[in-house]
Amino acid sequence: MRLTGTIVLIWSFAAAALGVAASSDPTLGVAGCTLSASGRDDSPAFLAAVAEMSCSTVTVPSGTTLSIQSKLNMTGTFDKHISVQGTIKINPDIDYWADNAFPFDFQDQVAFWLLGGRNILLDGGGTLDGSGQAWYDAFAEHSSTLRPILLTIFQATNVTVQNIHMINGPEWVNFVNEGQDITFRNISISAVSTSKHAAKNTDGWDIFRSDSVVIADSDVINGDDCVSFKPNATNVLVSNLSCNGSHGISVGSLGQYAGEYDIVQNVLATNIRMSNAQNGARIKAWAGKGVGAGLVQNITFEGFVESNVDNPVVIDQCYMTDEDACAEYPSNTYIRDVWFTNVSGTSSGKEKAVVASLSCSPDGRCNNINVNRIDVTPPSKYGAAQFSCQNVELSGDSASLFGTCETTG
Repeated sequence: MRLTGTIVLIWSFAAAALGVAASSDPTLGVAGCTLSASGRDDSPAFLAAVAEMSCSTVTVPSGTTLSIQSKLNMTGTFDKHISVQGTIKINPDIDYWADNAFPFDFQDQVAFWLLGGRNILLDGGGTLDGSGQAWYDAFAEHSSTLRPILLTIFQATNVTVQNIHMINGPEWVNFVNEGQDITFRNISISAVSTSKHAAKNTDGWDIFRSDSVVIADSDVINGDDCVSFKPNATNVLVSNLSCNGSHGISVGSLGQYAGEYDIVQNVLATNIRMSNAQNGARIKAWAGKGVGAGLVQNITFEGFVESNVDNPVVIDQCYMTDEDACAEYPSNTYIRDVWFTNVSGTSSGKEKAVVASLSCSPDGRCNNINVNRIDVTPPSKYGAAQFSCQNVELSGDSASLFGTCETTG
């Protein structure tokens, strides 16, 4: 008994030094920990509280802003509730983060914060602030600038992130990497520049090597994909999203890396409102010499309501590949069992009258592509809607809109 008291006393002194207040949470019947701003780097206190087994709930109170000046490695976290009622704000020290952020080989990404383990709830109604403006401006001047991901769910099982505002992500906002049973719900994302330099590559979610992911009931204002299903994303549900300014709900890009086989299977994106966007429902795969291979299968885009969207419905098997290279080296990513259903609204007119473009590589690389109840119109000055297709046989009640698809190769 005396030893236990000594341990508690030591933890109390350490917690006080780190800016952590030990407290009791009678609603849970267990100990909790409440963080306070220290006026310096609050990362050590945040890490210590999450690592402390007696802190089943770690709270950032309303009105409190934690300054994150060093990286957060919370992998190996178990049975933890992180209640962010205040703000977690990244310090925009670009030089520090260039040298110290967590690196990922995939698409040369880096991250501020790794959250991983099992049975984790992150909620509270508060804000994660990536201080992205510094990176938007720096990237405009130097395109090699590394821009960290705001939140990375890494090697995690049974994680829920809900009721959180995410603002000013320097690049990708959420990255799910090697996750299982991951849920995001009631998330608001805003990545908007206040200078002449755009907020680029600010994907809302990127799902990579992960299974059983749900993204629901959320609003996104950003400058790249609203949601992107990266290689080996399987069994994903995206439901009831509002996306403004984005590049669409996108499968891919896939097949980028030689020697790798990318799979995206069993994806449902439903009840999506897409506004002022580059794309609506999209599948993108690389072609050209020395690219990889892959399979896209059982993908459903349904219930899309689109407004002022450049390319409302897209399959692009020549992504980031010029026409000659694509003809000589077609995509090795095969696309099959895809449904575009109940897509309505307006295009922007950027492609004039074209509102849907399904451009596949030759020799059966797209198979069983279904189009049903497609009702998208261009601006009236361009006349009736036009639909284009290449190297694909279409099924569904809107297939006749596309006519006879062009054949190449």
